[in-house]
Amino acid sequence: MAVDLTPRQPTKAYGGEGGAYYEWSPAELPMLGVASIGAAKLSLAAGGMSLPSYSDSAKVAYVLQGKGTCGIVLPEATKEKVVAVKEGDALALPFGVLTWWHNTPASATELVVLFLGDTSKGHKPGQFTNFQLTGSDGIFTGFSTEFVGRAWDLKEDVAAKLVSTQPASGIVKLTSGQKLPEPIPEDRKDMALNCLEAKLDVDIPNGGRVVVLNTANLPLVKEVGLGADLVRIDAHSMCSPGFSCDSAYQVTYIVRGSGRVQVVGPDGKRVLETRIEGGGLFIVPRFHVVSKIADASGMEWFSIITTPNPIFSHLAGKTSVWKAISPEVLEAAFNTTPEMEKLFRSKRLDSEIFFAPN
Repeated sequence: MAVDLTPRQPTKAYGGEGGAYYEWSPAELPMLGVASIGAAKLSLAAGGMSLPSYSDSAKVAYVLQGKGTCGIVLPEATKEKVVAVKEGDALALPFGVLTWWHNTPASATELVVLFLGDTSKGHKPGQFTNFQLTGSDGIFTGFSTEFVGRAWDLKEDVAAKLVSTQPASGIVKLTSGQKLPEPIPEDRKDMALNCLEAKLDVDIPNGGRVVVLNTANLPLVKEVGLGADLVRIDAHSMCSPGFSCDSAYQVTYIVRGSGRVQVVGPDGKRVLETRIEGGGLFIVPRFHVVSKIADASGMEWFSIITTPNPIFSHLAGKTSVWKAISPEVLEAAFNTTPEMEKLFRSKRLDSEIFFAPN
């Protein structure tokens, strides 16, 4: 049975005065379950804090808006890293990483962070499960006061009071005067890459630009097992039809702008044709060919690919397979004339990946 590939918006899972946590559900976006991919979004108001937690899945985080602080405790680390984050930052978060997020009280905008990750080893295929350390649903609310007191070397009444002091769940708004650690510049090293400032891997005038996250520029990508990229195409530009040739799924979130997308699968069947806009998320199945055309506003998207160093094969442009295939094979494959083959081969000699409007 065909799986619905229609792009979806997230729904609110929980939140309050400090902000909210949104997630995409495999019930509404079935490809999440098929691909074992999780997707969620955190939005923190000024002064909002996402309490310390860890997840059952390795993730890539991408800051969509605002600036703030992320606290990270890597497995077996003896000290947290306190990283300043801002729009365009990407962070790789392996299994077992503990994180907290904070938007400064003076901030004029919300801090919004996208999470995309692999749930194949998680509790629910297609959905993240987060484990809170504190709060009304924190891990230690489930232990008896005897166990908590013994673990922390506290009297049981003191342990019980400490565990129950935080009534909120997941997200809080800090009171005036509460302070958190200041970011440490050296803690950013190998932890975050700003995709809006990084060296471009592809830059085509009037076409588009790409920054690719891989093991070279963000080493923790190897531990996460995911690749990622930020793509920005100009008004009415086209992204070449192409596919991941290493059996990977492509998970795409539209950051801003809008456009059209088509996906074609086996037997030449178009399995998706729709208009996409900011905030929507969709998944391209393995080996399916996808292409996008931006509206007048242009289009920007952030994607993860379920392999740390993805390889793509393009079916148009100077780097496409058509330029590699011999003329005789191309003539036979299309059942066409040598003249038509020469006309076809003469096109897109200077264009690759992105095509500006004529």
